[in-house]
Amino acid sequence: MSLLEEVLVHLHDVAIGYDVPLIEDINIEVIAGDVIAVLGPSGIGKTTLLRTIAGLVRPLEGDVELAVPSRGGLGYIPQRLGLIGNLTVRDNVEMGTRVSLSRWHLPFFPVPGKQRRIAERAMEDLDILTLADQPVRILSGGQQRRVATAKTVAQRPKLVLADEFLGELDDDNVEIVMETVRQAIDAQNSAMIMVEHHEELAKEVANRIWRIKDGRLIEELVR
Repeated sequence: MSLLEEVLVHLHDVAIGYDVPLIEDINIEVIAGDVIAVLGPSGIGKTTLLRTIAGLVRPLEGDVELAVPSRGGLGYIPQRLGLIGNLTVRDNVEMGTRVSLSRWHLPFFPVPGKQRRIAERAMEDLDILTLADQPVRILSGGQQRRVATAKTVAQRPKLVLADEFLGELDDDNVEIVMETVRQAIDAQNSAMIMVEHHEELAKEVANRIWRIKDGRLIEELVR
């Protein structure tokens, strides 16, 4: 590893799971600039790996070290997206900008002008600005996924964890979403770990692959 490379995540002798390990002996680092796709069959531990890195699940063994800011440094897109259906697209995306703020974090406080502009730029990049005043609950599944991505991009995290967030997107929207995410990663010198069901798509968008097989995490370099 070059001295200029920034380690954002270090998993050292980690075992993950609930009572019984799903994956053991994980020793791996995530470097700023990485887009990592996690592959493997359903129920094998992909989501649990993301939740463990996010600090939502304690590792059964070992240490997970995160070198990201405690306020707003981690962005997480769960399978269910984490959106509030009765709020508008704009309100949901602006919630991403609130994470790094202090007294402005409550929904009834309007966000400052800078945060509004960040949210609008994220909506524009994800091609959902025309939907800004629509409640999220009436949108299609693919549109909701773009809203969730815009919310995370607007947060400007150092590390993004995304659980099958490209599902329900057609090829054109996959390209829009990934181009926006890549630009955000370059701008923030950040990284992304994404669970992806489709191997071919994973190899197109990621530079590293983590494949889970027989209770072990095996790394493959894509390019």
